[in-house]
Amino acid sequence: MIVDWAQQLAAIAQSGLTYSLSPYDTERYEQIRGIAAGMLAAAAEGDPATFVRLLSHDRGYATPKVDVRGAAFDDDGRLLLVREREDGLWTLPGGWADVGQSARESVEREVFEESGFKVVARKLAAVLDRNKHGHPPFPFHTYKLFFLCDITGGEATPSYETPEVAFFHPRELPPLSLTRVMPSQIELLERHRADPLLPTVFD
Repeated sequence: MIVDWAQQLAAIAQSGLTYSLSPYDTERYEQIRGIAAGMLAAAAEGDPATFVRLLSHDRGYATPKVDVRGAAFDDDGRLLLVREREDGLWTLPGGWADVGQSARESVEREVFEESGFKVVARKLAAVLDRNKHGHPPFPFHTYKLFFLCDITGGEATPSYETPEVAFFHPRELPPLSLTRVMPSQIELLERHRADPLLPTVFD
């Protein structure tokens, strides 16, 4: 709950700083952003100054960020995962959607850049609010879009951000980067793979 409140305060501060015409209001919104940063730092046991810097990067009216993730299975039912250099843990390939690209284009690009495999996104399986699914605290309110993807070419090719690429059976997963993906989300994607007629899940 504290993370939800902090993200809402940060959004109010960001929008206020964008549209405020009064130096007094600007000062107040900066104070609100500082309070939000302190709450996030407390939740994550981090440095408040780090969170102030993170929150200061965004400008304009505050909206949720969009994270896209691609689930690609091989013919044996194994799931494509990449190991993140940042924390040494494994996740579905993906990342932030880029301005100028559709969600489908973004996820296909991310999978190729992080794994070396070319894919075609064939189904949007889920649109999830990151705050509602047990992920560790994060500064920004985020929507996570999970796509089922078909592999059409390429080969396992590590990148700077993802030094290992491998396939795993969904029941024999390596340690996951919970900042990026939860076991329950992989279970959901496996159900969608088994039954393509399942409707898209959303919060």
